[in-house]
Amino acid sequence: MTQAEIKLCSLLLQEHFGEIVEKIGVHLIRTGSQPIRVIVHDTGTSLDQVKKALCVLIQHNLVIYQVHRRGMVEYEAQCSRVLRMLRYPRYIYTAKTLYNDTGELIVEELLLNGKMTMSALVKKVADRLTETMEDGKTMDYAEVSSTFVRLADTHFVQRCPLVHATENSDSGPLPPAPTLVINEKDMYLVPKLSLIGKGKRRRSSEDDATGEPKAKRPKHITDNKEPIPDDGIYWQANLDRFHQHFRDQAIVSAVANRMDQTSSEIVRTMLRMSEVTTPSSAPFTQPLSSNEIFRSLPVGYNISKQVLDQYLTLLADDPLEFVGKSGDSGGGMYIINLHKALGSLATASLESIVQERFGSRCARIFRLVLQKKHLEQKQVEDFAMIPAKEAKDMLYKMLSENFISLQSIANLIERRQFETKENKLDASEIQVDETIFLLESYIESTMKRQ
Repeated sequence: MTQAEIKLCSLLLQEHFGEIVEKIGVHLIRTGSQPIRVIVHDTGTSLDQVKKALCVLIQHNLVIYQVHRRGMVEYEAQCSRVLRMLRYPRYIYTAKTLYNDTGELIVEELLLNGKMTMSALVKKVADRLTETMEDGKTMDYAEVSSTFVRLADTHFVQRCPLVHATENSDSGPLPPAPTLVINEKDMYLVPKLSLIGKGKRRRSSEDDATGEPKAKRPKHITDNKEPIPDDGIYWQANLDRFHQHFRDQAIVSAVANRMDQTSSEIVRTMLRMSEVTTPSSAPFTQPLSSNEIFRSLPVGYNISKQVLDQYLTLLADDPLEFVGKSGDSGGGMYIINLHKALGSLATASLESIVQERFGSRCARIFRLVLQKKHLEQKQVEDFAMIPAKEAKDMLYKMLSENFISLQSIANLIERRQFETKENKLDASEIQVDETIFLLESYIESTMKRQ
């Protein structure tokens, strides 16, 4: 992790959780896995404060722990998860776009609190929505629950791992740290709750005349309420699913720009059919038959089966290979090649950045080097049809900005090759999150295939 990334993590942790949590989090980012006694010693923080900071970080999935054979527990920071906090507004906006204000507040509360039970979340969101309504109107718990179920069905929220059943029994000593497990088939299973009620408004009478909250009051009898029906079943936002949605939207948009709206709607339908059956890291979607795609097209989208087959053939024959044909049964089997699509989108983003920063001639050189992988300076001049002096100046500009790199070939004197340096792009200068996301996704996809 670079110093710039560590600094950014530090600022994010401090802004969201305060100085103590930031101090512990950054220490773990810099040092790697550490037991609690070492953290206390190295940071000069009290044991109680370290424990509380670790609890906060674990609650928000920013730190994980591991029990070693000797029974020692070590804590490790999740740097990439800390950086995901930059994208919180985009996750929340996506939920609002797909599931209106109720979905927006559900995701916002999960991101703010890390993990919550469904019952607590429904009540909190209903209260917040009621606060924004006209006097006399309230938000029903059932309506919030319905939106929550839809988010779970589409995998935007998921269950958190639970303590292993054997550790909940009273027999034997407790382990140094709990083992958390979850069955994959239960990850999106919503408990059957009977949440009856409506959101409540805050009462101004709870504050005194000066606007200051009153001193702690004795607990009311209502504190002796019934057990929470879903106690122990916690939920969290599924960030990978949001990233999958961002990727799918980028693919649909690229197809619309390259071809037409009908082609993009066909691709959107294929992605929607595969969104909960295809893992976010998969290189391509599950095969879908032409008949299945035709039946799943949006209601009112009036194209014949023959026209659909023509569009699918056109998409499969396109040089970018976003859509591929994998068989002939069911009128033809088709897939979306997610890895190739990400590669094409990342390449287009890189070329656009180079053109904007250095001009069209540099973009032509960069495109050549990207295609050929490595070229000698003389080859760059010939292929790009650019004079030697200009080509040399342009190559130096891109080299100095880390867009290409210079590689010496062993056993050949003064022979050098230029190659693209996709993974070294200075993302801090790119303001568009979409561009960063595409490049990041393509790099991750490439690494998983190796």
